[in-house]
Amino acid sequence: MVCLGNICRSPLAEGILKSKLPEDNFFVDSAGTSNYHIGEKPDSRSISIAKHYGIDINKQRGRQFTTIDFDRFDYIYAMDNSNYRNIIGLARDTSDRNKVKLILNESVPNQNLDVPDPYYGGDSGFDNVFKMLDEACNSIADKLNNN
Repeated sequence: MVCLGNICRSPLAEGILKSKLPEDNFFVDSAGTSNYHIGEKPDSRSISIAKHYGIDINKQRGRQFTTIDFDRFDYIYAMDNSNYRNIIGLARDTSDRNKVKLILNESVPNQNLDVPDPYYGGDSGFDNVFKMLDEACNSIADKLNNN
């Protein structure tokens, strides 16, 4: 799960997907394409909205996406088109590029929609983003659990 700073959208996506998959079969993580928030907790509003829905993301810490992530993960979900392009720019080959997907294409196929960054959007923006990511993660979990 990858967004810009790894404090709002991607920590939510990580927490949501983890809550839908058996922990012993899957490793879910998140990162940012920037280095703005390395080592920081998720935004307090992300922590709060996740908690509201029964998910604890308080122990997560921000980190930056690197090319090594292409080796560590089978699927890399970008939260928006800008981060998608940044991730693709780090890809070494076709195999790396094929791992990268826009997360909302899982719930709204082929629309290439962005998960809006809720950072400046007030508390309601975080609830809206949670619901978008929850729907996308339902689709991802269904696919992974049925493979």
